[in-house]
Amino acid sequence: MLKTFGLFVLTALAEIVGCYLPWLWLRQGASAWLLVPGAASLAAFAWLLSLHPTAAGRVYAAYGGVYIGVAMVWLMVVDKVRPTVTDWLGVAICFAGMAVIIWGSRGSA
Repeated sequence: MLKTFGLFVLTALAEIVGCYLPWLWLRQGASAWLLVPGAASLAAFAWLLSLHPTAAGRVYAAYGGVYIGVAMVWLMVVDKVRPTVTDWLGVAICFAGMAVIIWGSRGSA
């Protein structure tokens, strides 16, 4: 389970970086060259999602919870914005939903 969670975290980071770099170009006037590593990061994101052994739809659904948690950490570390209590409550609710999806599907394809 820890390996899967770690893989989800790496996947989320790849997706966030892949979206953040074009955002820097579009919104902050950064170099268009950021699109190159951004595209590579999104390709890594897709590849990382393919490494999970269960059905793709279930992986995407469970991954969504981890993505939201990683996005809140990104908000703190990169954007320097402190998440609110309700932000963290939302993350906890998403993690609970993710747990239902993962543990409820044990033995399913």
